[in-house]
Amino acid sequence: MKNTLVVNMVSESDISVQGHGVHTSYDEIATALEKRDDVTVIRGDFGHQTACDVVHFHTIGPRTWRKLLQRGPKKVVTAHVVPASFVGSIILAKYWLFAARWYMRWYYNRADMVLAVSGMVADALHEELHVPRTKITLMYNTIDMERYTPTPSSKKTARQQLHLDQQAFIVLGNGQVQPRKRLDVFVAMAKALPDVTFIWVGGIPFKQLGADHKAMEKLMATLPSNMQITGVIPHSDVKFYMQAADVFCLPAMQENHPMCVLEAASAQLPIILRDIPEYDDTFARDALRCTTNQAFTEAVTALRQPEVARLWQTKTAQIAERFDSKQAAAELMRLYRSLV
Repeated sequence: MKNTLVVNMVSESDISVQGHGVHTSYDEIATALEKRDDVTVIRGDFGHQTACDVVHFHTIGPRTWRKLLQRGPKKVVTAHVVPASFVGSIILAKYWLFAARWYMRWYYNRADMVLAVSGMVADALHEELHVPRTKITLMYNTIDMERYTPTPSSKKTARQQLHLDQQAFIVLGNGQVQPRKRLDVFVAMAKALPDVTFIWVGGIPFKQLGADHKAMEKLMATLPSNMQITGVIPHSDVKFYMQAADVFCLPAMQENHPMCVLEAASAQLPIILRDIPEYDDTFARDALRCTTNQAFTEAVTALRQPEVARLWQTKTAQIAERFDSKQAAAELMRLYRSLV
């Protein structure tokens, strides 16, 4: 057996927009692999075919076709998106979704292995995109959980750096500003709880291509005084917002396996999510899951009580333990070797 594998990690986010979870997922696992001594990682290397054992794709755009069609290396694709991911994300998705479905079916079926980031994604790959079950492996997104771990002084330091009130109770959201993330629910929470500070980390990285772009910009322009939106910021800066916060909240209507929830778990924040089936096999009962918009406000109110917050922090720790990138890198190497 070959001792050291050469893996070409490919994500078009390296040469385009980076303010989204796919880039974070790609960067996290690539970094975890680079720390190992049994693999050589080549990032990107766009424009030509690369001498390697495995090409691992995180995006499925046209700039990857040359590598997808390359003979020789085994092809692994992480399925971060399925057709449902576009609805409420990209403009007029319902009109061109049939074409996206056909394209994904073609792309994913050219791979030797497709990694599904959740059970729901695995089902969509097989049932909607006709990828054989034998090609599908469930592998959740992970992060280096040590990266965001707070220290006794990190909250104070982060708030000083971000010019935030040391005494404020801060609820943090994170993600692209698009309809399916339900920023409107976050705004409603801020209006209902004027003595709580709400911060949404993110913006509209794809600009006019984003779904309901004008409506989203109007929403961002009419925020209550106790809420702010950062816009698209470098991913390295997200850490400070996580460490400054008291609670993390993502009211999105559809997700696969969001990286921001893992980052919040690493920062040891109580986590509030919408109760959607995508989370059943990932976050399960370790996040406070809400079935109605009003329930989000009620959850924040409950978490202002220290004993309630401590209870949910113990559950957050279980999320952090499950989704650490060190274990994921070891499992990924095992999968690579099973192909090679």
